[in-house]
Amino acid sequence: QVQLEESGGGLVQPGGSLSLSCSASGFSLNHCVIGWFRQAPGKEREGVSCIGSDGSTWNADSVKGRFTISRDNAKNTVYLRMNSLKPEDTAVYSCATRRAYYCSRYGSDYDYWGQGTQVTVSS
Repeated sequence: QVQLEESGGGLVQPGGSLSLSCSASGFSLNHCVIGWFRQAPGKEREGVSCIGSDGSTWNADSVKGRFTISRDNAKNTVYLRMNSLKPEDTAVYSCATRRAYYCSRYGSDYDYWGQGTQVTVSS
């Protein structure tokens, strides 16, 4: 079965760092675009970061310079390194994938989703 699973969420202080992982099973991420999305209570889901099948990346303006997306095809895993975290980064973070070359910041473009992992930045 095709599955994505996020891990690494938790509670972190403002200014701290946290790394999220997105592991795939049942299929290979080699030829896929992987996006990270987040949704806070009462807010719409927004694209955060994306990595293309060629390794090219995109980041939302709100996280540029703070978040870094990377992939390890051998481990079938994508990572999101989050630095200088702010309270407004608090959200459920989900990874999603689609078989494509270029990144997309729109959730409707993605085919498979993980269940999400909670990131809470305390203040």
